[in-house]
Amino acid sequence: MIEPQGPLPPEVYWRRRLIAGIGAVVVIVVVIILIVWLSSGSGSAPDSKNAAAKSSASTSAPAPSTQSAPPSSEAPSGGGDHGDGGDPSATPAPPAPAQPSGNPAADSGVPGCSDQSLSVVLYTDKPTYTVGDQPVFTIVTTNGGLAACSRDVGKAAQNVIVRTLDGSRTLWSAQDCAPDKGVNIQVLQPGQQVSDTVTWSGTTSSPGCTKKRVQVAAGGYQATAKMGERESAPITFNVVAPAQAPAQQ
Repeated sequence: MIEPQGPLPPEVYWRRRLIAGIGAVVVIVVVIILIVWLSSGSGSAPDSKNAAAKSSASTSAPAPSTQSAPPSSEAPSGGGDHGDGGDPSATPAPPAPAQPSGNPAADSGVPGCSDQSLSVVLYTDKPTYTVGDQPVFTIVTTNGGLAACSRDVGKAAQNVIVRTLDGSRTLWSAQDCAPDKGVNIQVLQPGQQVSDTVTWSGTTSSPGCTKKRVQVAAGGYQATAKMGERESAPITFNVVAPAQAPAQQ
């Protein structure tokens, strides 16, 4: 370093040099700080603008709907209010009730009993009648299957037939003259029985009731019952002549 020259003591000149050097350092530091500050300010301005733009976009964009649109593959309704451009929120009409199939056993909702699953038994109210009596027959039908089933056990489905004792000739059938067409659907559990009665007038009949009806004579007869095509075993009974009044002496 060059020694200070002048009329003043050297310490004065050294002190001035020190102050000048410190001032120069301060100026350099201030300049550096300004450069750094300006650089950071200019870099953050675009970011602020971008943030402002993003904020504006987020506030101006509509909120997405929470309801999902129906699938495009779903076909539009072709009838009713919807098909005519009516109110889609209107309550749809209830479905039409199912039409009867014409088979009462099927319409009951339980499988029908087959003829083979039934057991049919016929009874008389007494073993012997007098000519002119009207025998009462009782038909007992049993579900002999292993599952519940439905069956029409009404008058239209049943029949009682009276024949000669040897079974060779039919004398009367409950379905010949003015048969009852009543229907009685029953759900029969396995082993369950239903019974009904049929009254015989004691006279003959013919299909369609085309022939004159005649009182049967005294003698032995047999009768069977049918439920559908299922026939009972034959039973026998007697018809006797009225008791004769004793002759007066």
